[in-house]
Amino acid sequence: MIYSENILICMVLPLILTVFFVKDGTRRFVLSFILGMVMCLLGAYVSGFIDASWGYGTMDTAIFISPVVEEAMKFLPLLFCLLMFEPEDEELFHAAVGLGAGFASFENVCTMVSSGTESIRLILVRGLAVGVMHIVSVSALALGLVLARHFKITGVSSILGALSVSMLYHGIYNLLVSESGIFRIIGFALPVITALLIFHIYRRLRIHLYKA
Repeated sequence: MIYSENILICMVLPLILTVFFVKDGTRRFVLSFILGMVMCLLGAYVSGFIDASWGYGTMDTAIFISPVVEEAMKFLPLLFCLLMFEPEDEELFHAAVGLGAGFASFENVCTMVSSGTESIRLILVRGLAVGVMHIVSVSALALGLVLARHFKITGVSSILGALSVSMLYHGIYNLLVSESGIFRIIGFALPVITALLIFHIYRRLRIHLYKA
């Protein structure tokens, strides 16, 4: 058994101190990183509650429940930021990256504490794959919000569409890495490939918006 709350406090306190020494974009990124870790803990609470209440089991919860809960947890701060502060596109994407990085970092630390850190190769692969996966999924959410705002697409449908895609993507990743052999390799490679694709799409979209 690990005490996730204590781990969170240990990681968050130094970051909170840095907020007083930085400003502007760096401060917003640090706050987004902290918020990502907090949402990761809250997501674990919700997933654990559902597992305990309905008895899905660890594997089924990881494949069917956690992706839905975790993507919703990452989506809510982004939506709040968009509605309350109306940030620029770059600021929204920076917030998304901070959320994803904080979420992945806290999840990886808790996993290492509970499972051990004997295999440096496994830690490196998991750290890269999980980190990129969370950043990619939350970037897809930010991209959906940007499209909804700039292209006057029906807001609810586009937002729910982006959220559904990120949940499905997360679920596929968890399903692949839960298997062995070639499926696990594909699962670990999927986030990196998707990250390159998202980066290419966002760069072309930004060029198009600036020209418009």
